[in-house]
Amino acid sequence: MSKPLRNIILFSIVIISLFMHFRDFSKDLMSIHVWRQCQTHSTIINFFEEDMNIFNPRKNDRGDIEGFFRMEFPLMQWFVAGQYKIFGNHLIISRIFMFIIGLFSILGIYKLLHALFHNTTLAVFGAWAFNFSPSFYYYTINPLPDNFALCTSIWGMGLFFIWHNDKKKVNLILSGILLSIGALCKLPFTVYFIVPFLYFLRLFIRRENKLKIITQSFGVLGFSLLPIAWYLTVVPQWSENVIIKGMLDNTESTSKIAEYLQFNLISTLPELLLNYGSLLFFLAGFYFLYKKKLYRDSRFALLFGLSMAVLMYFLFEINAIEKIHDYYLFPFYPLLFILVGYGAYQLFISNIKFIRYMTVMLLLLLPLTCYLRMHLRWNPDSPGFNKDLLVYKTELRNAVPKNALVVAGNDESHFIFLYYIDKKGWGFDSDKITSQSLQVMIEKGAKYLYSDSREIDGNADIFKHFDQLILEKGSVRIYSLKNF
Repeated sequence: MSKPLRNIILFSIVIISLFMHFRDFSKDLMSIHVWRQCQTHSTIINFFEEDMNIFNPRKNDRGDIEGFFRMEFPLMQWFVAGQYKIFGNHLIISRIFMFIIGLFSILGIYKLLHALFHNTTLAVFGAWAFNFSPSFYYYTINPLPDNFALCTSIWGMGLFFIWHNDKKKVNLILSGILLSIGALCKLPFTVYFIVPFLYFLRLFIRRENKLKIITQSFGVLGFSLLPIAWYLTVVPQWSENVIIKGMLDNTESTSKIAEYLQFNLISTLPELLLNYGSLLFFLAGFYFLYKKKLYRDSRFALLFGLSMAVLMYFLFEINAIEKIHDYYLFPFYPLLFILVGYGAYQLFISNIKFIRYMTVMLLLLLPLTCYLRMHLRWNPDSPGFNKDLLVYKTELRNAVPKNALVVAGNDESHFIFLYYIDKKGWGFDSDKITSQSLQVMIEKGAKYLYSDSREIDGNADIFKHFDQLILEKGSVRIYSLKNF
C-alpha cells in the first residue's frame, strides 16, 4: 500500500468516526454504564471546582466530609479538569478529549501492527477494523478512564516492539512510561508488563551478560513500581469492591458462571468487541497463524504470555464482568485486532478472487454494522435511569443553592442522581432511608431531600422531617428539611 493511500484511509477513519459521533457530542451522559460515566465526570467536575490536587479525587456521595474516592489513578480526569479551567465546565470538552484519545488508540494499533508485521496494508486493515468495534465506538466519546488506559497501553506495547526492531533506548523508556500510565489509570492493564518481563527473562536465562540485561530491563520494568505503589496504597480502601476479590469471593452458582462465560464468548466477543463483520477475519487470523507457523516467531511467546495473562484476569473477574461489563474487556483489544488485521490481510492476498472481493466488502461494511448496533445507545428517551433527571436537569439544579448538602434517591449507583442535580450529600437506594438516618443527615448539614419515590413521601416517620415542597418536576420532588 502506498503512503498516500495509507494516509487517505487513516484520515477517512477520522472523518467517518467524527461523522458517526457528531450528533452525540452535545448530549448529556446516558445509556449503558452511565453510572460509571457519572462517577468519572463527577470526579472531573470536583477537580475543577474544588481542588486540583491529583491525589484527592472526590465523589458527590460524601455526606459532610471531603469525599476522597481513590480508585484508579485519576490522571485522565485531572487532564480534563485542566481543560475545564481554560474553557469552562462543558461536557462536550470531555467528549472531544475522549474522542481524540480514541483516535490515538487507533493510530497506536496501526503502529503496533506495523512494528509486528512490517506491512502497511495489514496495519491499516487492523486499525480500520478496530475503529469500528461496536464497544470501542460507543465508549470512545464517553468519559471513562478505561479509554485513556487502553490508549497508553497500546502505545506502550507498540513502542516496545518498535524498540525490539530498532533498539533505540528512548523507545524502551517511553514504552515503560506509557505502560505504567496505563496500569495506573486502570488496574487490569498491569498485565501488559508481562510482554517486556518475558522478553528480558528469556534474555537473562540465555545470555552471560546478565548485569547489562538487568540494567536494560529496568528502563521499562522499573516504571511498574509506580502503579504498584499506588495500588498498594489505595486497594486496602476497596473493602467492598468485587474486583479485588473476584472469584475468590464468588457467590454465583457454577451454572451462572458458565452462563456468563458462554454469553461473553458467543455474544460479547463477536457482537460488541469484534463486530460481526470482523469475525471472519478473527477466525482467519487463528487459521493463518497456525498454517504459516507464526508461533515459531520469538515474539509469539510474548504475545501468547500476554494472552494468557489477560485470559486469567478475565476468568478471575468473570463474576464481576457478568454479561454487561464489556468495558472490563478492554485489555483484550490489541490482541483481538492483531488477529483481525493479520486475518484480513491474508484473505486479501488470497489467490481466489472471490475471497479478495469479499474481504474488501466486509471491511467496507464495518462502519454500517457498527452503527446499526450502537446508534441507539445515546437515546434521551431511554437514558438508562429516571428520564426526569435528564429532562428537568436545569430546574432541579437551580431549585436550591449549589453548595447545599442534600439527600437524594432512589439511585442504586449513588452517582447518577447526585451528578444530575449537581449536588453533594447523601445518596440512597431501594427506599433504604429511615427517620433516624435522615435525622442524622440533617444534624450533619442536610438541607434538602430530592426523591423520585412515593414510598418515601408517604412514610409518615420521614414526612415529619419535611418543611415544605420546594419543587416538583415529573417524578422528582424536592423538600426542604427541618431539624427537631
